[in-house]
Amino acid sequence: MGLNEPGKTGGSTAFAVLVGLSVSHLLNDTIQSLIAAIYPLLKDAYSLSFTQIGLITLAFQLTASLLQPFVGLYTDSRPQPFSLPVGMVASLAGLLLLSVAADFTTILIAAALVGVGSSVFHPEASRIARLASGGRHGFAQSLFQVGGNAGTALGPLLAAFIVVPCGQGSLAWFSVAAVLAMVVLARVGLWYWSRLANRPMKQKALVGHSLSRQKVVISLAILLSLVFSKNFYLASLTSYYTFYLIDAFGVSVQAAQVYLCVFLGAIAIGTLAGGPIGDRIGFKAVIWVSILGVVPFTLALPYANLCWTVALTIPIGLVLSSAFSAIVVYAQELLPSRVGLVAGLLFGFSFGMGAVGAAALGRLADEVGIAAVYKVCGFLPLIGLLTAFLPNLRGRK
Repeated sequence: MGLNEPGKTGGSTAFAVLVGLSVSHLLNDTIQSLIAAIYPLLKDAYSLSFTQIGLITLAFQLTASLLQPFVGLYTDSRPQPFSLPVGMVASLAGLLLLSVAADFTTILIAAALVGVGSSVFHPEASRIARLASGGRHGFAQSLFQVGGNAGTALGPLLAAFIVVPCGQGSLAWFSVAAVLAMVVLARVGLWYWSRLANRPMKQKALVGHSLSRQKVVISLAILLSLVFSKNFYLASLTSYYTFYLIDAFGVSVQAAQVYLCVFLGAIAIGTLAGGPIGDRIGFKAVIWVSILGVVPFTLALPYANLCWTVALTIPIGLVLSSAFSAIVVYAQELLPSRVGLVAGLLFGFSFGMGAVGAAALGRLADEVGIAAVYKVCGFLPLIGLLTAFLPNLRGRK
């Protein structure tokens, strides 16, 4: 199907649109991941503490998380087909500012600008992915999200071989990625605009289940708790894994970045698998396995040698990452007329928990050491037991 050809929800999947969203997600999250990937460089250059490293993540994640639900709520009633390339302008500005930042305050502002671009991108892109899914909602969310995970994995690799050797100023080279994303998103916006132009003026509210309002609210609260456990733990690895490897095993900065890329690559593969599996067996089942399934690995990680540490992060990334696509689609089925709000809430809460986790764990690392962080965080996936209280939506449709 061509990019400009409108697809129908419940009909054929607009695969070209999903690929465009996934590619733009890759470019967007590559830019975002460069911030965390250059933490060792910034720490040495500006003599930053772990607490300040956590505050940089906090600045980025808070602007990304706080705005997303409001963007999603607004676009549920007033879709904005071309908001995606416009939002990318903020990410471009933040990237260029970070490349010339000379003090901690400027770094915080640059990180916050990248977060603003993210807050515009995720809820509306998730809505378009669902619209283009042809009813394969899990597949569409996974394909969309795997682009972001791939970008997150690619960022540390690019930082290790480009930014670390060439310096902070080389971040400006990645403005090409932002411009390319704008071009792709403009094409996606044209498809979305044509889809909106052809839809009926009035649409009947969608109802996918017979759950009470109270049950829906409780279910959303459980999903947010699961997102908390997932992202708080992931924050310990995405923000401090390189420091842990350097401190515990004496590896070089470049080697630590490569090991981080291995973990993030496992996350990308797990994300791609989670949605299609959920389409087949149900999203609640995927949530069960993906949250609780990592407990043996997270508990063993702090006591492993270098080889086993790298090996353990692979199943952790594969299994834990399969949860988010399932959680997003499950929540959108709870509120099918508010898919933008749901996406904004979950993506925003996800980023927010990553921010709080990075700041809190940075403080803990300063106080008791980075190794203790992983001993504490290893128990977080046990929150996945709350999945037992989620209703089975497949049986209620």
